[in-house]
Amino acid sequence: MHSPQHSLRHYSSDLMHPVIAGLVSVIVNYGGTFILIFQAAKAAGLSPELTASWVWSISIGVGITGILLSWLSREPVITAWSTPAAAFLITALAAVPYAEAIGAYLLSALAFVILGLTGYFEKLIRFIPPSIASGLLAGILLQFGIGAFSSISIDPVLAIMLFLIYLLAKRISARYAVVSVLVFGFIFLLLQARIDFSGFALQLASPVFTAPEFSVNALLSVALPLFLITLTGQYMPGLLVLRNDGYQTGLRPILSLTGLGSLIMAPFGSHAFNLAAITAAICTGPESHPDPSKRWIAGIAAGIFYILVGIFGVTLAALFTAFPAAFISTLAGLALLGSIAGSLANAMSDSAAREASLITFLAAAADISLFGIGGAFWGLVFGLISYAILNGKFWKK
Repeated sequence: MHSPQHSLRHYSSDLMHPVIAGLVSVIVNYGGTFILIFQAAKAAGLSPELTASWVWSISIGVGITGILLSWLSREPVITAWSTPAAAFLITALAAVPYAEAIGAYLLSALAFVILGLTGYFEKLIRFIPPSIASGLLAGILLQFGIGAFSSISIDPVLAIMLFLIYLLAKRISARYAVVSVLVFGFIFLLLQARIDFSGFALQLASPVFTAPEFSVNALLSVALPLFLITLTGQYMPGLLVLRNDGYQTGLRPILSLTGLGSLIMAPFGSHAFNLAAITAAICTGPESHPDPSKRWIAGIAAGIFYILVGIFGVTLAALFTAFPAAFISTLAGLALLGSIAGSLANAMSDSAAREASLITFLAAAADISLFGIGGAFWGLVFGLISYAILNGKFWKK
């Protein structure tokens, strides 16, 4: 019979790993892609107050929806802002008045609510063969895996040290590999005085309401591309991440709740939040917890960290962006190695669909950009065309 102390230690260990996974996903999100939001805000000529409101609305919205969805489903449903949409807005906001952009955000969010309530997206997903889906996911994640080793050219001492820590920790205890990389990497950077704390000052963010305006120009040049980019660049790969790790969460509540949250937060600057893709894989895989039924805690933890950043606004976001780029890319790549390996194995497991899966993988990894739509969508298009021609039919559930 176990003592109460043993049970407490076991419970703490069970809790620590998914919580760390949630923290890593948040650090990777803010440190890796949040700079795009600052760039878009600068392109739109937004004041510091409006920029802080954007940070507040998107962080709070992502946090609350992630906590609710993970709690209700008991699965690690990780939400995030739309990264490809933020990149798109850097150019789009320069040509559209901010109030009209807010109106476009509202229309895009409303479209997601409708899509979620009707359930059409789930019917579409059923036509995607599992091996093609895995090839797509492997292609999307590949650039992050490569990033871990590309960092060696930029910052050899840091990147090689993080890699060796990962291997040693993995050999001793696989569960502690990513935690060890995060802790020792952080200590190393502190000792070298390489984390810039100058922008760090705890200051509460204040939401600023902007009355939306609607125009045909904003509908066609912002709302429609925002909807398509978020759907193909975030929701589709995000769902594939969940399915790849064995989770069967229905997309209807995810689309409806994130769409509704985006609708509420849009007047405060939030462009779109949705199902996470890359950062979700950090929380849904075995690195988060060996037991899939306990990984939902990572979703709760990530949500809490997002809310904390939202409360303190731009100042805490500035801290995340203060980490060296090599640290963020190496941490993300090493944390995703398990997901890349698993999705590659699944993609190649069906011999009949192997070539189509390989084409999907390569096309997605190439990160093609056509008509303002990113690589995830085109990887899927090339993969499905290849599958249809080579195999003569689509797989159907």
